[in-house]
Amino acid sequence: MLRVGGKMTCMACRNLVSNNMGVKVRIPLQKLHPLSRAIHHRYSNQQVPPHRTAARHISTMSRLPMRPPKPPPGSGGRGHQQQRNFWMLRLAARILRLRYIVLGSAVGGGYTAKKTYEEWKDFLPDFSEYNWVIPDYIWELSEQIDLEKLAKALPEMEEIAKLLPDMNKIGENFAFLKSLLSTGIVTGASGLHLLLETAGEPALKATDASAPASTEASDKQYKKSSDKEKLDQLQEELLRTQMKYQRMLERLEKENKELRKVVLQKDDKGIHQRKIKKSLIDLYSEVLDILSDYDSNYNTQDHLPRVVVVGDQSAGKTSVLEMIAQARIFPRGSGEMMTRSPVKVTLSEGPHHVAMFKDSGREFDLGKEEDLAALRHEIELRMRKSVKEGQTVSPETISLSVKGPGIQRMVLVDLPGVISTVTSGMAPDTKETIFSISKAYMQNPNAIILCIQDGSVDAERSIVTDLVSQMDPHGKRTIFVLTKVDLAEKNLASPSRIQQIVEGKLFPMKALGYFAVVTGKGSTSESIDSIKDYEEDFFQNSRLLRDGMLKAHQVTTKNLSLAVSDCFWKMVRESVEQQADAFKASRFNLETEWKNNYPRLRELDRNELYEKAKNEILDEVISLSQVTPKHWEAILQKKLWERVSTHVIENIYLPAAQTMNSGTFNTTVDIKLKQWTDKQLPHKALEVAWETLQEEFARFMAEYKGKDQDDIFDKLKEAVKDESIKRHKWNERAMDSLRVIQHNALEDRSITDKPQWDAAIQFMDETLQSRLKDTESVIQDMVGPDWKQRWMNWSSRTADQHIRNETKNELERLLKLNEEHTAYLANDEVTTVRKNLEGRGVQVDPVLIKDTWHQMYRRHFLQKALIHCNLCKKGFYYYQRHFVDAELECNDVVLFWRIQRMLMITANTLRQQLTNNEVRRLEKNVKEVLEDFGEDSEKKKHLIIGRRVQLAEDLKKVREIQEKLEAFIEALHKEK
Repeated sequence: MLRVGGKMTCMACRNLVSNNMGVKVRIPLQKLHPLSRAIHHRYSNQQVPPHRTAARHISTMSRLPMRPPKPPPGSGGRGHQQQRNFWMLRLAARILRLRYIVLGSAVGGGYTAKKTYEEWKDFLPDFSEYNWVIPDYIWELSEQIDLEKLAKALPEMEEIAKLLPDMNKIGENFAFLKSLLSTGIVTGASGLHLLLETAGEPALKATDASAPASTEASDKQYKKSSDKEKLDQLQEELLRTQMKYQRMLERLEKENKELRKVVLQKDDKGIHQRKIKKSLIDLYSEVLDILSDYDSNYNTQDHLPRVVVVGDQSAGKTSVLEMIAQARIFPRGSGEMMTRSPVKVTLSEGPHHVAMFKDSGREFDLGKEEDLAALRHEIELRMRKSVKEGQTVSPETISLSVKGPGIQRMVLVDLPGVISTVTSGMAPDTKETIFSISKAYMQNPNAIILCIQDGSVDAERSIVTDLVSQMDPHGKRTIFVLTKVDLAEKNLASPSRIQQIVEGKLFPMKALGYFAVVTGKGSTSESIDSIKDYEEDFFQNSRLLRDGMLKAHQVTTKNLSLAVSDCFWKMVRESVEQQADAFKASRFNLETEWKNNYPRLRELDRNELYEKAKNEILDEVISLSQVTPKHWEAILQKKLWERVSTHVIENIYLPAAQTMNSGTFNTTVDIKLKQWTDKQLPHKALEVAWETLQEEFARFMAEYKGKDQDDIFDKLKEAVKDESIKRHKWNERAMDSLRVIQHNALEDRSITDKPQWDAAIQFMDETLQSRLKDTESVIQDMVGPDWKQRWMNWSSRTADQHIRNETKNELERLLKLNEEHTAYLANDEVTTVRKNLEGRGVQVDPVLIKDTWHQMYRRHFLQKALIHCNLCKKGFYYYQRHFVDAELECNDVVLFWRIQRMLMITANTLRQQLTNNEVRRLEKNVKEVLEDFGEDSEKKKHLIIGRRVQLAEDLKKVREIQEKLEAFIEALHKEK
């Protein structure tokens, strides 16, 4: 009993006063409903039967509770007497009670339906990703409808509140209805009573303290068994609902794919033309591709998120990635290492299931088996190509994009599997290289680590879990995936071990979430659809899920991909603007450095500089065609004589001059010239022509450099010149024709006029003077300084120079005694010279005597030849008479005229070949070399170097990255 409004009331009144709808007002007994007062006075002295007080949460699959027991038969005659005396009141109460029962049933049923709808709504997937299916003009309606006017047209909240029911009255009605049910008057409404309790109301307490204890015990046992049954029913219903909506989602994806194809076909026909923009994930992938090639010099690191897939070798990394991509795109092997380099896979949604490499325009149709095989083969080739000689794995990233209907948008990087032992055929540092590659990707603080663990092997054999726990000790960005759960359930004696793994209690590492997946039966020929069906059937029938060891949201690759995608985009939204600010600061630093160091130069990157240098080199090559024929012939004649003069003097003129008469002289000369023309002269001439072409090419480059040439191109131009010369080969047929021309020129002995004779005399005199000067220089070096130089320069002779000087003096006396001496010194003459020197106290070697004699005789011969040349200046008259009955014979002048004429004709021939053929061929070679260098980025990096180039490259990259990031951030905000 309690006091209400100053009067004593029973427990039924207390229950009647308690407000179940949150209306906290005390209602005095006098203000109760008349029916309530009547019921109160009627049953205030009756015993209320006991009932269960615990709230029961049921669903549509629950069993209705048992009918509450009837009141005891001996309730007294007073009640019966009242029933006879107040039949009119009883009839009115029944009618009013029926109204409240109908109202309560309607409200309770509506509440239960609303709660069931909310529970089912939570199971539905997020269809916001399929907004692109709706045409654009639907979204544009918001621009055409004025929402402000519509809002002003709506009624005010006060007017709407007048139309709503009075919640206080509804609360009073609920309280009165509940009191009726608690007393057991309405025998068929126990289900409604439970619904009211389920809504969060406190259970009614029994007021009868004298109820037997056996009734309470039976109620508890019934409650326990019914709760277990309802829990099983709810779990089964949850699984059925999840599978049902998963099938609905797959059906919607297929319908969406077909609808998208129809829309694209209409676009192709021009029915609904619209500009197709790049997707959000494609923009993000482009940023990552640029960052992968960017070498930062300002400590701006790449901290943009991506999903890093790591795991032990053969743990199922690639299979999980293929299930997420919905295609078997990677090469496979039984137990051997297949992933030899990181593979960046950009997953995005699209109407057709296709794949494409970053640097290729070919699309692989993933619905065709031949395209899948070609894609796997191409990935394997690229992996092997990226691996350097002597290595097993490579850090170079292969970039691949996969599009298809229903694919979750994200960027994943598949890394080589972690190994514990290096086997035969692997490089010794393979294990360390894989660890370094994995750490390089995982140390990114915004990278999501997808840790793959093989469920079919002992957990203690895992290597990757320790590595992941080192890189992410708190598990803030790690998602753990247990693969091959079907084999694990079959092989493990204790399935609870799987539960420990997915609950994070077995491994020391921590993770954001734990998932269990099945990626097929291990056959390489299985399709993705068959693997999905197998995975769904396994988990639907698995006792791991049925016994509650695994939660429904922790299984299937579908749930995994959804979770990874959500985590990926959450990380992107949290970090991308911070990365954009970092690159904005880097751009400012680079632009400031450029303005301070190169204020008057344009920011040309390496490719732009190469194009500028290419144009300059081609202009220089074209300038070769502007060289005059006279200039070509003069250069060629001079260089050719410098190359062959030693051979002419030493091997032709000197031996012929030792003869006694003119006939022998001419015979010796003809033989020597013929041998020289057949073997050496054409080769020497072509070498001279090629060297002249190179020198002229280099000269034009140097002259061009003097104008506005940038010295940053010097290394490139030198490399182009060397490579062009290396590739250029002179026409061999030109050599044969040149040999004939030279032979004919040397055969001609006819000097037609006096100017030609004088030209030959001059050519001979200049040649002999040059040779005599060279010989005097050699002798001077042999004997050392003379008395005047010793006195002026305070120098002295060495011991060897003193011996050679004494030998020279002795040989000069020998030549004075015999001016017609031959070119060679006899042995007895050598002995005589040596003994004469020994008599003066000079010890000399015979070899030194002969060596000194060679130079002394050359000087003596050249001096005599110059005297003879001066005498022959007037010998043209004797030449015309063929030196008949003449004391002067000038056959040596004729020899030099033949040599001079051969040089002129050879120079003319080479000039024609240069200007008509070789210059054009050189220009063609230069163009080919420039094209080859332009396609070789490594070559350009090696040839065009310097801080200015690197600064321009960094500026271009940073600006491109910043622009891409800003475009991505703008698209990201629009999607929100």
